[in-house]
Amino acid sequence: MTKLTDDPESFVADSLDGLVLSHPDILRRVDGGVARAADLPRGQVAVVVGGGSGHYPGFAGAVGEGMAAAAVCGNIFSSPSTAQAIRVVNEVEADGGVLFSYGNYAGDVIHFGEAQRRLREQGIDVRTVLVTDDIASAPSEQRDQRRGIAGDLCVFRIAGASASRGDSLDDVERLAALANDRTRSLGVAFSGCTLPGAQEPLFRVPEGMMSIGLGIHGEPGIRDVPIEKADRLALTLLGPLLDERPDGASGRVALLVNGLGAITAEELFVLFAHVHAELTRREITVVAPICGDLVTSLDMGGVSITLMWLDDELEELWCSPVRTAALARGDSPTGEVRASPRSARAAAAGTPDAPARAKRPASAESVACAHSARVLLHEAKEAIASAEESLGALDAIAGDGDHGVGMLRGLEAAVAAAADVDVDAGIGELLAVAGEAWADRAGGTSGALWGAALAAFGAELDASPTVDASTIYAAVDKARGRLVELGGAEPGDKTMLDALLPFERTLASEAAGGSSLPDAIVAAAQEAQRAAEGTAALSPRRGRARPLAERSIGHPDPGAVSFALIMRTVAESSVTDQRSQR
Repeated sequence: MTKLTDDPESFVADSLDGLVLSHPDILRRVDGGVARAADLPRGQVAVVVGGGSGHYPGFAGAVGEGMAAAAVCGNIFSSPSTAQAIRVVNEVEADGGVLFSYGNYAGDVIHFGEAQRRLREQGIDVRTVLVTDDIASAPSEQRDQRRGIAGDLCVFRIAGASASRGDSLDDVERLAALANDRTRSLGVAFSGCTLPGAQEPLFRVPEGMMSIGLGIHGEPGIRDVPIEKADRLALTLLGPLLDERPDGASGRVALLVNGLGAITAEELFVLFAHVHAELTRREITVVAPICGDLVTSLDMGGVSITLMWLDDELEELWCSPVRTAALARGDSPTGEVRASPRSARAAAAGTPDAPARAKRPASAESVACAHSARVLLHEAKEAIASAEESLGALDAIAGDGDHGVGMLRGLEAAVAAAADVDVDAGIGELLAVAGEAWADRAGGTSGALWGAALAAFGAELDASPTVDASTIYAAVDKARGRLVELGGAEPGDKTMLDALLPFERTLASEAAGGSSLPDAIVAAAQEAQRAAEGTAALSPRRGRARPLAERSIGHPDPGAVSFALIMRTVAESSVTDQRSQR
């Protein structure tokens, strides 16, 4: 368990503050993460990396000369929000364009993707290179679906080195994509990790066993096998990596032997020696290797091996000088200008978390809906608070165990934001503000989806002259459309959508039959509950649970369960209101 912490809710912020204080010549704290202590030279590409916290040196430790300009840091194992990414970019962008790079996880793709869209609207050229190095997470013919693990460091290093020598955004993007295409990783866990404040690990590996194919967000491996000695483990991990040697690859590799958090340096060195010997036996030359904790998973007991197959261009960049809080090699570049507490560009640009919304007087019906929404958000928050632990446990079966805490954080932020909205505001304004706050505080896939869905629901309802079962159905339909557009889920993927669609269909049927709004919501909520329970039979096709599909079968989807719980809370409130009005 994590022993040195104060409030688990402030663990990430406290950790980042300490990191910056301990490396004041390299890092500065910015709203949303960390950045280089010095401004980039004007015209240089800003490589901005990011993801959930809990992986140090991952992300924050990759910031410095010869590597990233900044890191956007989310909650533990949870993607940072769109607003965070925008704020960080506005701190470091230097008129050379921006390259986002991060692991291929649904929440990161949604939040960084939306940030890219909004920043482009500002006139900033933003590109993205996803890291997809984990060979255990999808077969080779589906490489674009693989997740990013320790190979993050290889891609970030190549992108940052390219940017530091003055390459154009086109070249930085091309070389980062080439690095990702040439990088493969595979890991093994001996024990799970424990979230700050928690008493139990997210998963346990059976005694005498090891879990091959682990993730870095507390996900267990794809299969458990008996523990092997270091010499044998080197072959077990190297074999599948060498089987995926890229076509035309040279006989030169960058080698990473990575600790996941709880393995001693000496143990890593033992494994490294065996890996190096096997590569040498196969006449593969190891270039500038790194052995140590590089991309971790809190206190997980585990290791991973990464190979990046080099060509002349990649090798030159890999061996170039670098200086971050976690990695220093060669003579560091000099001559950068010390940054002000907030760069001029960031101060001028502000933090445009979302396009400005034109204000207009709200109708009495819309204001009344907003008052009801405040109450419902509070009741939903209380319901999720009571289920936080069970939702987390359900999510930990095939995920990272943060669904309960993420939902609660989002709802707490939404409730607080709604309380600050003018009392005469309409439902559209209220839910737009609450949705933004939810997405920003919760991060992750569910944060992005709930935030966007709330805003879409409110906008549609705001335009309706009356509120009845038909107009609520139309608003739910808009919310569902936005959710699908953003997340890409389809029926049967084992997501929240598998509970939302039956809810929506039942609302439509009840509305067509002339049911009252409370009766329609009660019927729809009951159907959502049945559908959520029914997701236990499904195999996940999206998100972090997909590589662990077999473990997920027999357990309902956490997102569907939390959606059904919130809809049941809304239904109970509607019935109570109906009775009080009689």
